[in-house]
Amino acid sequence: MQHKLKGNMAAGISVKHGLLRSKSSLIYTLHRKTAPKSVFIQRASAIQSVRASTNATVDSRHNEKYCLDIVRSRDYEGFLSCLLVPEEVRRSSLALRAFNVELAQVKDSVSQKTIGLMRMQFWKTAIEEIYRDDPPNQPVSTELWRAVRSHSLTKRWLLRIITEREKDMDDRAYRNLQELEKYSENTQSSLLYLLLECLGVKNVHADHAASHIGKAQGIVTCLRATPYHSRRRKVYLPMDICMLHGASQEDFIRGSREQNIRDVVYDIASQAHVHLQHARSFSHNVPAAASLAFLSTVALEDYLQRVRKADFDVFHKSLQNRNPLLPIQLYFRSWKNTY
Repeated sequence: MQHKLKGNMAAGISVKHGLLRSKSSLIYTLHRKTAPKSVFIQRASAIQSVRASTNATVDSRHNEKYCLDIVRSRDYEGFLSCLLVPEEVRRSSLALRAFNVELAQVKDSVSQKTIGLMRMQFWKTAIEEIYRDDPPNQPVSTELWRAVRSHSLTKRWLLRIITEREKDMDDRAYRNLQELEKYSENTQSSLLYLLLECLGVKNVHADHAASHIGKAQGIVTCLRATPYHSRRRKVYLPMDICMLHGASQEDFIRGSREQNIRDVVYDIASQAHVHLQHARSFSHNVPAAASLAFLSTVALEDYLQRVRKADFDVFHKSLQNRNPLLPIQLYFRSWKNTY
């Protein structure tokens, strides 16, 4: 009798557990059929969204770091200048300078002109795609797109830099100083116009100053690069001034320090100084914010003073060394809001 009762009780418990399991299964099934499908989809979408957001953040940081690194290694003075602009425009400034570096190094990094022209075409296409909100998946392009959206940058300045760099792929000396000035205006000055836009400066006097500073920058860059180019048996200094003083390309290639070579350097450096003085003649009418775009004048002035002390010997060793006081000089100039 007791065994029978225990058996019935066990059977009851088993049935009860079976019912509970069935009930749980039924509830789970009903839950799957009613709400959960959308809930599961929402959860999956949320997970994907978080992952996408994380990946986007990682990519963004990578792109920013790429621009920072390339500017720091190839345009140290520009890198220091970027550190002194307001934080809200620093990233855009780095993107613009990285873009300029990418274009500037094409000429020296390719063995054939055709390859260089292909790279220039890539950048032309990239600019068009940037303004269609569909930038190429490339760090500088992506950062440049961000800068364009943040500050409504003028498209023609970007295209003008590319077009002028593309013309320079011919790899020949400038025929005269005016040709060098035109090249400098279309590259260096255009970059300054874009930096002014990042800073929110819209002023005709600031534009005039930028034009002269860009020309001075291009002329000084040509002088500073002369020892480097000469070692590669290339000379880009204006031919009219070289001919005026009876200096041949071979003189520069062998690093001559004769007086006629110094006279060529003197004439070219003097023209850079004239542009710098013209730019400063507008300073009373230029907004203080614009001075942050013109911090390159510190390095220009430094080089012109040092080449004068070296008696215009462009191959002097002192001109190949970086000025250790430049960061401090840049800081004080930015603090004074002058250029």
